[in-house]
Amino acid sequence: MTDQSLEQLYSKRILALAADIPHAGRLPAPQASAKKRSPLCGSTVTVDLVAEDGKITDFAQNVKACALGQSSAAILGAQIIGRDRAAIAEARAALEAMLTQDGPTPPAPFEALEVLRPARDYKNRHPSILLAWDATLAALDALDGAATEAG
Repeated sequence: MTDQSLEQLYSKRILALAADIPHAGRLPAPQASAKKRSPLCGSTVTVDLVAEDGKITDFAQNVKACALGQSSAAILGAQIIGRDRAAIAEARAALEAMLTQDGPTPPAPFEALEVLRPARDYKNRHPSILLAWDATLAALDALDGAATEAG
């Protein structure tokens, strides 16, 4: 990796996002939680959430990842309240397509993920970038599983 490619990959915007992750920490009484780990780099994200009528009403994330993973988690955290599983899954799929197939920018309200486009050439970074999304979907699935068991 050249100094120029590192500078492009770790832009000021990415570093600013990584430094200010919304909803950092843990919830005192989550309805569901999930922890995901990237075996490639060792990054981990733990997500706690509360949902009502299928929409996320409270959210927390404990992010131990590189600046790219932190940036992705920051963008997710900034827009997650009020979203349902379908919106999160759609944005995650669009993010993965952007990284792996040079697909279009993820749709609003997650268009800020465009800042991660320079990471497309660094496949070893993709799992960390997707980690917060995967943990969130796993927590939503756990919540759905609990609701199915209760109903």
